[in-house]
Amino acid sequence: MSGIPQDREDILGKRAFGHVATIGPHGEPQSSPVWIDWDGRYLKFSQTKTRQKYRNLKREPRISVSVHDPDQPYRYVEVRGRVAKVEDDQDNRFIDKMAKKYLDEDEYPWPQPGDERVIVYVEPEHTTKQ
Repeated sequence: MSGIPQDREDILGKRAFGHVATIGPHGEPQSSPVWIDWDGRYLKFSQTKTRQKYRNLKREPRISVSVHDPDQPYRYVEVRGRVAKVEDDQDNRFIDKMAKKYLDEDEYPWPQPGDERVIVYVEPEHTTKQ
């Protein structure tokens, strides 16, 4: 079982932004949009090691990601789970894949000197949908 309702999996393959919510260092929520990928087991997104979201997830792996259908904005799926693993994005392959999906560009157009990119893997534990 994928953990994602079958009637909502299609949303994750679209150019739909995932709104990632993490828990900050003082217990406060922190939310921001990201490009997402779904491989049938994990919801994945790219992150740099200097971002607050990354620091939050290193300390507290619980996460929520809501994604609305860009073609039907009242249709969505929320995924709650934990970060199962974090991998280095060797040669920016994953962020380049996301740039192709979201921008139709072969390479991510906004790299910054010294960026250390990682791939965050979220294992769904609970979903809600509309």
